[in-house]
Amino acid sequence: QILSVWDQDIEDHLVNVNVGGLKHSICSSMLRKFPDTRLCRLLSCDTEEAILQVCDDYDVQKKEFYFDRNPGLFPYVCHFYQTGKLHIMEELCIFSFCQEIEYWGINEFFLDSCCSYRYHDRKLESHHKSWDEESDVSSVDTSVDEISDLNKDIQHFQDMRCGNVRKCLWLTLENPGYSIPSKLFSLLSISVVLMSIATMCINSIPENQMYDDDGRPIEDPTMQTLEIFCICWFTFEVVTRMLLAPNHRKFFLHPLNMIDIISVVPIYITIFFDLVAGESELGNLGKVVQVLRLMRIFRVLKLARHSTGLRSLGATLRHSYREVGILLLYLAVGVSVFSGIAYTAEYKEDVGLDTIPACWWWGTVSMTTVGYGDVVPVTVAGKLAASGCILGGMLVVALPITIIFNKFSHFYRLCASESE
Repeated sequence: QILSVWDQDIEDHLVNVNVGGLKHSICSSMLRKFPDTRLCRLLSCDTEEAILQVCDDYDVQKKEFYFDRNPGLFPYVCHFYQTGKLHIMEELCIFSFCQEIEYWGINEFFLDSCCSYRYHDRKLESHHKSWDEESDVSSVDTSVDEISDLNKDIQHFQDMRCGNVRKCLWLTLENPGYSIPSKLFSLLSISVVLMSIATMCINSIPENQMYDDDGRPIEDPTMQTLEIFCICWFTFEVVTRMLLAPNHRKFFLHPLNMIDIISVVPIYITIFFDLVAGESELGNLGKVVQVLRLMRIFRVLKLARHSTGLRSLGATLRHSYREVGILLLYLAVGVSVFSGIAYTAEYKEDVGLDTIPACWWWGTVSMTTVGYGDVVPVTVAGKLAASGCILGGMLVVALPITIIFNKFSHFYRLCASESE
């Protein structure tokens, strides 16, 4: 149906708009100056369907167009049609203003020079704030999800035989703050982990090693007894948690449970190889057994289950991957640049900087301010490159550390409150 919206005899007429209850009248000649805007597109509409695609409603009798938008921001739109420039007040929300002008079809390039810098600066500042706070928000979401998962897991015990007893035992093992027995169990578990680590360290001291009549090393009976006790405890702990777990799939996917399994499984693989064949008969496979024995060091990670600091560190690294990635990128660029300079200056001096990979090692040690001193430049150009490498490393490492430390403090408080 063709509507006589506009009076064809009048070249310049008023366009009546109602924005959020406030009425405005704008000359059509001003609207035609900006043909890509929403209000100008109204001038070319001659059917009800075309009009309703541009506005929210239309009164045929009053010839008034209704827009369900923020009436407080529309004066900026009217001012734009009058002057051809956009202006923004200090107290306005940047993103709300950006969405509003996008709706009216006005490009932000029309911002006047007096407001353009402040607008883009505040927009960039808000973007950086949202980037920094994203991990905090995700941590809150993660905490809510963890609480929801915990409630779902507890509900699983209602359908199990002896569900109340299993629930109490499971919470005793999983939550050190659940009751006094759970705190005692956690303390005992920490003591066994520390004893296992101490036993492994003592066995590595030559003065405490024992040998048989043929000169072959043997285990100290006392240390062996303590090791067997630790193995039995770790096995009991893993098996008990697995049997009491309401959801076995989640159990095997949980990082702390994976650490427990990794710290126990190599022991039984080593015992199996020792029973099947002696260490002298294993050949190259004996090296694999030695590696499996060294995996006992993973027991120290079991402390993460009972340590607020270790759990906070893991959460910080998980939610700070952007900052850590930026740090590694900066280090990689600095190492590549300064190692190339050092190679150019020192490759003829026979000081260990005659290859690019060797210079990479030197650059990594220098940029991280470790400074082993095993390889040092001797030429003036090499020393200048080393000075720049050290100073650049201090700046590069210091830049993201503050952000990472703030996130560590946040997660430490979060983990501490959960433990309580």
